[in-house]
Amino acid sequence: MSAARRIGDAWRRAGQRIDRLDARLLLEHVCGCSHADLIAHPEREMTPAQLARFDELLARREAGEPLAYLVGSAFFHGLEFAVSPAVLIPRPDTEVLVEQALARARRLTSPRLLDLGTGSGIVAIVLARLCPSAVLTAVDVSAPALAVARANAARHDAPVRFLEGDWYAPLGDERFDLIVSNPPYVAAGDPHLRQNGLPFEPRDALTDGLAGGDGLACIRIIIAGAHRHLSPGGELLIEHGYDQAVQVRELLDAAGFSDVGSWRDGAAIERVSGGRLS
Repeated sequence: MSAARRIGDAWRRAGQRIDRLDARLLLEHVCGCSHADLIAHPEREMTPAQLARFDELLARREAGEPLAYLVGSAFFHGLEFAVSPAVLIPRPDTEVLVEQALARARRLTSPRLLDLGTGSGIVAIVLARLCPSAVLTAVDVSAPALAVARANAARHDAPVRFLEGDWYAPLGDERFDLIVSNPPYVAAGDPHLRQNGLPFEPRDALTDGLAGGDGLACIRIIIAGAHRHLSPGGELLIEHGYDQAVQVRELLDAAGFSDVGSWRDGAAIERVSGGRLS
């Protein structure tokens, strides 16, 4: 038996180049095995095709490409979602947006919910599953992103209507009880865009691209258009950057929203702000 082909040896060698957990997950993905298989049968041989694929993914991970894109999925709110370079990778930061939306939706009978800039669909899909009485609509300008979102909705049997268009454009005069959004909010020149795998994620989903901007251009559009699409007493919730809460609250106040506030994520950062249409 060739030592070069043994999964245990492949894991050990890969762990010298990248994080050991990442190496294990890549190996499990390529070989279709479990962690228990790796431990119990380290002598199992990989096929030449598996070896070649593993070496390719290992090199890409070593170059900084996010693990989620390499294995094609990521977890959010306890569910596994397909991801591709057409969508952002789900992050725990967004869970506070879901939690705040869910608390509001559950107080209503058959609430109409809108998710703007849905990306992979994680927010709309989790809300549809956890609040079955809600009627969900999700919008994104990217056709490839919507393809991922539709596949995720089918995978989790979530009844979400997906529409392609720029923010409110495909909605006509429809109104909703709650609008949620995780829009692009990183300033175009922010140095974080060069770190932590972000160069591999879709730039249009991270930043509005305005040179010298403050990252709030999309948030301004969402707040300005909300009055035409919220029912009386309806609410708006927006995820934003770690340092943008004060500015977003000011924008909501200036637009005439009441009960304006911000809510913290698991890292105690004000991550979501919102208000009620008076």
